[in-house]
Amino acid sequence: MSGLSTPAVAEPPPDITSVAADLTLPKLSTGTAGPGKRVKEVLEGNKSTELYHVTWLPTDWKAGERYPVIVELAGNGPYRNGFGDVSTGRPEGSKLGYGISGGRDYIWICLPFVDDSGKKIATGWWGKRPEYDPQPTLRYIKQAVPELCRRHGGDPDRVVLVGFSRGAIACNYIGLYDDEIAGLWTAMIPYSHYDGVFERWGYPGADRRSALTRLKRLGKRPQFICHEAHANAAMSLEATRKYLAATGVSGRFTFQSTGFRNHNDAWTLRPTPARKALRDWLHRSLKPVSD
Repeated sequence: MSGLSTPAVAEPPPDITSVAADLTLPKLSTGTAGPGKRVKEVLEGNKSTELYHVTWLPTDWKAGERYPVIVELAGNGPYRNGFGDVSTGRPEGSKLGYGISGGRDYIWICLPFVDDSGKKIATGWWGKRPEYDPQPTLRYIKQAVPELCRRHGGDPDRVVLVGFSRGAIACNYIGLYDDEIAGLWTAMIPYSHYDGVFERWGYPGADRRSALTRLKRLGKRPQFICHEAHANAAMSLEATRKYLAATGVSGRFTFQSTGFRNHNDAWTLRPTPARKALRDWLHRSLKPVSD
């Protein structure tokens, strides 16, 4: 009929492949850590286990100097979706920190989740069903952060916890589990999911009341909360925004969509407005904040 317009149809969000990457994840090297090398390392006392982490020292790294540290936690694995997004659940699969830093200025350390034996990497959640015991992972991280700062010149007053998917939930679930571990972090970057938003994950303490107890340990630490465009509204960026507003916690929260449909931490390897916003936020957030 004349005079009637056709309703506009929203364009679906683009795939991550629509933007060419300007960064390529460096290959794992052998030997000891050094400038521009990405290597597997083992913590003191863990030689008899299968546990390891992956360390990158920036290309401009010099002995005797101090550098901010990005500590990264991986998503669940093995995971693959219809868009070709993949997660292995292992430290060497992580990408966020390299994209955030561009390989310079920051030490980047990818830590494992540890299973209930305390000797193997947990590729799913933080241990085996049904216990999902976080204690082995907590012990590993509490040892790793100060030890690796001493080993590589990391500044303990500028340590940023970042995570993808499972790792994003773990920013609060693990990173704020108690006062001791909460005190390690200067800022956090949870990408895709957030502790307390979706209560049916199945691990102990996934409920909102428990999540609120952890969230209250955040204090003045800023968080850059980012998410892909998710078809499930219950797991979207807006769901996280509404959840945090309902908690009554007055945090230093920044919200950002990646602009892609993908559940994929390789978005930081691409030159996008979201990555620029993240890098600018991190630069500001590592400056001292007056009380």
